[in-house]
Amino acid sequence: MSEENESSVFNMLKKISDNIWEVPMDYKPGMRVPGRIFVSEHLLSILEKETIDQVANVAMLPGIQKYSMAMPDAHLGYGFSIGGVAAFDKEKGVISPGGVGFDINCGVRLVRSNLSEKDVRPRLSKLLDDLFETIPTGVGSKSRLKVSDAELDDIFVNGVQWAVDNGYGVQEDVDHCESGGNIPGADPSKVSVKARKRGRPQIGTLGSGNHFLEVQYVDKIYDEKAASVFGLREGQVTFMIHCGSRGAGHQICTDHLQILTQASRKYNISLPDKQLACAPAQSPEAQDYFKAMLCAANYAWVNRHVIMHWTREVFENTFSKEFGDLGMHLVYDVAHNIAKLEEHTVDGRKAEMYVHRKGATRAFAPGHPDLPEDYRDTGQPVIIPGSMGTPSYVLCSTKAAMDISFGSACHGAGRVMSRKSAKHELHGEQVREELGLMGIQVRASQPSLIAEEAPAVYKSSSEVVDVVHELGIATKVARLLPMGVIKG
Repeated sequence: MSEENESSVFNMLKKISDNIWEVPMDYKPGMRVPGRIFVSEHLLSILEKETIDQVANVAMLPGIQKYSMAMPDAHLGYGFSIGGVAAFDKEKGVISPGGVGFDINCGVRLVRSNLSEKDVRPRLSKLLDDLFETIPTGVGSKSRLKVSDAELDDIFVNGVQWAVDNGYGVQEDVDHCESGGNIPGADPSKVSVKARKRGRPQIGTLGSGNHFLEVQYVDKIYDEKAASVFGLREGQVTFMIHCGSRGAGHQICTDHLQILTQASRKYNISLPDKQLACAPAQSPEAQDYFKAMLCAANYAWVNRHVIMHWTREVFENTFSKEFGDLGMHLVYDVAHNIAKLEEHTVDGRKAEMYVHRKGATRAFAPGHPDLPEDYRDTGQPVIIPGSMGTPSYVLCSTKAAMDISFGSACHGAGRVMSRKSAKHELHGEQVREELGLMGIQVRASQPSLIAEEAPAVYKSSSEVVDVVHELGIATKVARLLPMGVIKG
């Protein structure tokens, strides 16, 4: 596309406020609602035209409510943009795997400790070596945890409670997972044999791509009151886990995309992009996908839970104390790629709707009944990871999020360079050395993985978080800086 034509595309956007841009309904024929893109002027200047097109395409789907939205970390995705959020009426809307993604319930969890940076720095190298040896990483990595078919069904149905019942973590952890680490309604009979075969050996594995386990410390507190509720203080060591449902989730998405592609034609749904394959929300095809997706979501929570358990064990061995004595409590765990049936208010009317969050974090307001009791007065912790060499953030959700974005916030920094380009332009060992000069140690199975996930390939996490903060969707509580990273 010529620069002139691309410029005209951006000129079609309507500026609502400093960080809100509207994609008008005449941007593309067939849009049922406007689009809303939450970005600063600078972030808009580096946004792909194709991402705007995807926001407009989602606005054409039946039953969509209010707006098709993109968070400030938005970039081109499959069907929906990464950072895409859309809610569809429970009865008149649709369910679309493109609004969830292949890595179902890719998400992140944060664990705090009573260790300080000074406690950990001298032992960091050995700690990272032990973590890298303990947590399987990379494409095709397999767990030392072996489960039977019956146990896999239990994981699909019961999520994190299965992990706790089998000695991984403690009951307190369950309360600090989004949805209690389990969404009822999962049906293992909707999961194919191939998906089961891929998922059985991968519980407790990081996988590849942008997944990581990161040892961090709290560098700055913005909100003393919320930080106290979340158990965070300056100088404190934390660790963050970012991964999802591995091969099980990918296969579940692949299997049901084929079915829903046919269903789109069966129900005469006109699609602006075949990647938006969908079916009426209450149709057998959509409900079968939804029930299988919930299996993958519950599986992903178990995956992160087992990794957390093994990480706690490594810390226990390193510091010769039980994890409870080390104060290693789960702050919160949030999902990034998921569709959930939620109640929201549109035009003064409360209604149930399927909220699709694709590379977006749930951000429920203070007082919401789905939040754990100890966070109910404060609001949900919103965890925004950085990219190896950049800060991660903990924010606190607000009432405004329910009005602006169906209780949703961004999920990370967002890529600006493809993995292929990153491997061509950057050298993993050089990136490792540069991070080392910043006091950040990296462990990865091969240098190319470091190049693919270098800080330079992402937007500024600070700039993305500032947009969310300024919009009032979620406000900054703490900034975390990396000390050591295990890359998938």
